[in-house]
Amino acid sequence: MAMVSSALILQNLGRENLASAATRSYEPRLNLKQERNLHKIMRLQQKPPIQQKSRAPEPASLILFLSGITAALSRFIRKSFDKFKRLLDIALSIAGLLLTAPLSVYAAILIKLSSPGPVIYKQNRLGKHGKVFRIYKLRTMFANAENTTGAVWAKENDSRVTPVGNILRKTHLDEIPQFINVLKGQMSIVGPRPERPELVRDLKMLVMDYEKRLQVKPGITGLAQVRHKYDETIEDVKKKIKFDLAYIRNMCFLTDLKILGRTCVVVLTGKSN
Repeated sequence: MAMVSSALILQNLGRENLASAATRSYEPRLNLKQERNLHKIMRLQQKPPIQQKSRAPEPASLILFLSGITAALSRFIRKSFDKFKRLLDIALSIAGLLLTAPLSVYAAILIKLSSPGPVIYKQNRLGKHGKVFRIYKLRTMFANAENTTGAVWAKENDSRVTPVGNILRKTHLDEIPQFINVLKGQMSIVGPRPERPELVRDLKMLVMDYEKRLQVKPGITGLAQVRHKYDETIEDVKKKIKFDLAYIRNMCFLTDLKILGRTCVVVLTGKSN
């Protein structure tokens, strides 16, 4: 029995070996070239993907982006300057009214004694964006001086100006009540000179870019006021409009300080540059 069992076991092992050998004989074998190609493919699959280089932005896109940043920055600076300018206007107006109060009282007495009429003269002027407001000044002319002439420029040795008014004009003390206009937000300390609506209507037809003065608040003093005399002719207006537009283009804290300093010189000497 033992011998029979051993024979059966050997017979089964022989069959298994034959089946395994047959299976191996049917497995496809790769030649050397195919194995090399297979290894190359496997190495390529294991390599990390190649990252594409980022493309530089187009010049047009870059210009648009920079222009947008510049515009936003300009708006921020301008808005901040407007707020600071308004605070400066309020502070200087309050200080100006307090410091000039004795002179204003003295001037009011002289005006009342020298000629009949009100001490404070009110007149329509054009402000920012063409908005009409009432400007305040110490009266320097005889009452109702323009009833027969209408709106005309003042001139040297103007017969409509009173003796006291002549002094007030030369020293610019007649402008003191305009600090009230500044406090009301109708004017600024520094800016183009406010003009009457009827004169602006005519000057817009005669002087190029004249209406651009209305882009900002008018001022008690300004670049044109300290660099040129009172308007007497169209040529004077053409010269002053250049100063007004130059100020509007270069509005900043330093520019205002320079104009204020020059205004002090004009008030003390009575002469513009």
